[in-house]
Amino acid sequence: MAAPTIPEPVAAFITAVNNHDEQAFLDAFTPQGAVDDWGRDFTGRDQIKTWSDKEFIGSHGTLTVEKVESVGGSIAVIGDWRSTHANGRSKFVFDIDGDKLAKMTIREG
Repeated sequence: MAAPTIPEPVAAFITAVNNHDEQAFLDAFTPQGAVDDWGRDFTGRDQIKTWSDKEFIGSHGTLTVEKVESVGGSIAVIGDWRSTHANGRSKFVFDIDGDKLAKMTIREG
């Protein structure tokens, strides 16, 4: 079974995450980009970095993509998340602004 096609800028973001590339991860967001991790909100580069240092890039996370859906201006990616912080099937919804991520929302997949 072929891997699903992931549109940009989400494809580059997932590559950055799986490569644990903090700079590319942070640069993927707009200046006022946000992360909603199960209802906990982190806005702007500093808050996203602090969250990620413990729970995302810093926990050596990897995402194996299983399904991709495009709905309006958002792209939903469902996959298997593995890290030293949390594990399991998760749904990542990305709101896109040009070639950057405006928001990433994480929920159960």
